[in-house]
Amino acid sequence: MPLQNRVTPFGEIVAHPARGTLMGNRGVLHDAHKRLGAARWRMPHWVTCVLAFKDRHRAVMTPRRYTELFFLDEAVAFAAGHRPCAECRRADYNRFRAAFAAAQGMTGRVYAKEMDTVLHPARVERGTRAQIRHRRQAAGLPDGVFVALDEVPDTAFLVRGERFYPYDFGCYGPARARPDGMVTVLTPVPTVAVLAAGYQPQVHPSAAA
Repeated sequence: MPLQNRVTPFGEIVAHPARGTLMGNRGVLHDAHKRLGAARWRMPHWVTCVLAFKDRHRAVMTPRRYTELFFLDEAVAFAAGHRPCAECRRADYNRFRAAFAAAQGMTGRVYAKEMDTVLHPARVERGTRAQIRHRRQAAGLPDGVFVALDEVPDTAFLVRGERFYPYDFGCYGPARARPDGMVTVLTPVPTVAVLAAGYQPQVHPSAAA
């Protein structure tokens, strides 16, 4: 039976057998029986990591160790509120914080704590744990953003070029043309700004540009 550790662009953590291409960390969310409790984070440092790093090996959901979360790709991780890890994804982390600084008008070296101070309030509502979403015009949204459309609110679409790609756990479905009008943006506002500032996220190859 698959564990409840797969994260969707809607920020939900569900059980699904697909592994994904990236792993994430929000702290210890599971019990000794590898079951999630009510908590969906234990810290504000939500990072995204590679699946293999320096020959380290972990048993998934080891008691009292952080809960391994999995994403189809980095664009999904961004929609769920994560950012690159500073250790195993150092080059991506440096690209992200440079774009973050440009988007926020910050000068000098930007540190993880400063980014998370901005990112965390934009991820979820603290009381309800609901994903924070916002409305934007479809035109002008940068590549890598996830949106939901009014006519199909339960489907998340990846923005890439002039195409919207519907999300599924193992890959993206057939694309549709970028629509006109307003859409619901799932990716947090600060991360949308990072993407607009030039950060190009890792995207599953099924979403061909």
